[in-house]
Amino acid sequence: MLFFPVALAYAEDAAPGGIPGASGLMSMAPLIILFVIFYFLLIRPQQKRAKEHKEMLSKVAKGDNIITTGGIHGRVTSVNEDTLTVEIAENTKVKISKDSITARKPQG
Repeated sequence: MLFFPVALAYAEDAAPGGIPGASGLMSMAPLIILFVIFYFLLIRPQQKRAKEHKEMLSKVAKGDNIITTGGIHGRVTSVNEDTLTVEIAENTKVKISKDSITARKPQG
């Protein structure tokens, strides 16, 4: 009679008349739902923004007005593969990285 309560405890742990392994799937369901929510609310919009920024950087041309991440406004005077030369005042040119551009106004 000493082991009787232990046998009951093991018997209560079993899934009652259900599909074997279904309890494992049901315990994973909240994690799957949480991942889907994170994907649509965080990951997907960030990927979309990164794609739009990359397209904007590829369209930067000589004569465009730009704004850098530091808040400097200027006009592009020359474009290289990874860098730009930007005129920020008369006779004042600065060489910056293309990645530091946040906004672009096409020439016109």
